[in-house]
Amino acid sequence: MFLEIKNLLTDAELTHLQALSARLKFVDGRATNAEFDQKHNLQVDHYDSGYAESAKVVADALERSREFRDFAFPKRVATPLLARYEPGMKYGAHADAAFLPLPDGPLRSDISCTLFLSDPRSYEGGELVIHLGVRALPLKAEPGSAILYPSTTLHEVAPVRAGVRLVSLTFIESQIPDEQERAMLYELGEINALEGANMNWLNRMRLEVVRQNLTRKWSR
Repeated sequence: MFLEIKNLLTDAELTHLQALSARLKFVDGRATNAEFDQKHNLQVDHYDSGYAESAKVVADALERSREFRDFAFPKRVATPLLARYEPGMKYGAHADAAFLPLPDGPLRSDISCTLFLSDPRSYEGGELVIHLGVRALPLKAEPGSAILYPSTTLHEVAPVRAGVRLVSLTFIESQIPDEQERAMLYELGEINALEGANMNWLNRMRLEVVRQNLTRKWSR
């Protein structure tokens, strides 16, 4: 299941990140995936003094987003990382690692998140391409908007033909590891939020009991 969160960032946060990225030092993206020769991009240098600042802006935006919380059931979120694609750069079809090494222990990647920072009209190519069986789904979003998708999916970043693609990436370990169970809980929550006021109160609470009990049953 996929979710686009429009305007995850405020205008001020977006402007701040765009300006900050112009000052940050970027290094070869293969620093975090040296063995994959289809990764050709740049990512912010972890040793740059502005790295933590850029990550905090994105982390704070995710933390306050109810759409994000209701969809992802976040347990842990990896430190967001800025990535830049210039003409000719791409990230070939790949699977995200099941576990990411973090200082406080490995994080299981259940959900991947791409936060778009460049205007899609300012660069050609560079789509986030999700492979669904024999279909390929190319995605671009407006600046400040995020796309969340299961980390289990085969995906890639198409070659950038012109302009610069700037994004922030992170990975989420969910309290509900199973993708299908997580999707069902999200749908139940959406129904309750959208139709609850029109329901008989007792029936609404019966639905809520089911939702909460399934959350308890499936959480890890």
